[in-house]
Amino acid sequence: MNKGKVLVIGSNATRIEIQGGGTGPTGQYLNETVVPAMALFEAGYDVVLATPDGTRPHIDPVSDVAQHFDGDEAALQRGRAFFSDNPGMKHVRTLRSVIDEGLEGYAGVFVPGGQAPVVDLMQNADLGEILRHFHKSGKPTAFLCHGPIAALAALPQAKEYRAALISGDLGKASELAKAWQYTGYKMTVFSASEEKPIEEQILHGKLYFNMPDALRIAGGDVTTTPVDFSPHVVEDRELITGQNPRSDHPLAEKLIEALDRATVSA
Repeated sequence: MNKGKVLVIGSNATRIEIQGGGTGPTGQYLNETVVPAMALFEAGYDVVLATPDGTRPHIDPVSDVAQHFDGDEAALQRGRAFFSDNPGMKHVRTLRSVIDEGLEGYAGVFVPGGQAPVVDLMQNADLGEILRHFHKSGKPTAFLCHGPIAALAALPQAKEYRAALISGDLGKASELAKAWQYTGYKMTVFSASEEKPIEEQILHGKLYFNMPDALRIAGGDVTTTPVDFSPHVVEDRELITGQNPRSDHPLAEKLIEALDRATVSA
């Protein structure tokens, strides 16, 4: 039985700014995208992938390995095949076309991570419109790893907020964050200590801001685990957030439970 549609929001970013000028390679994580999407599909939900420009998200090569699928090569191959062949993953929409068609037909929304959402999604006006709709409707809204940073797109001046973080003007950022929809919500996100090996080994430079601070300045009640890369999921009202790549399965479970509850109550 088809239980409804879930909107999966992807990023088109391939580079991220680093301190001192220049950029490092980035993208969206494969496991963070397909593990929850496959679980949703198997639970009876159709998935619809949309990105800012309507092209497929760039998958970060560092995520396209069995290590991120619990060391299971067969699971990696299933994930690749799902991303390549599932109609919802294959026929990518633009965020604007999804809005124009009507958001009422979606049961929930999910934003996976990788650092890419930090570049485009957190300042995307169309995503802001989508998130405000789901917040107002109280429909399940899930973010994974760096994905929670995209919740800042709901700010009326999201671009200016990001620019203030990059310039280090935290006072201005705090002013711009007033009346954020998720102020006071309990949430999690990729931690500063988890970011460190990425900065050192992949980016070869430091990001301009860390994810927990970016959410805290806006009013989020952020917690992260003391043990890096241990699964951690936080649920508060309609919002479900997972801290890191290893939170993919538990976040999927929480999201499906929330969707099923909403389906029953409807």
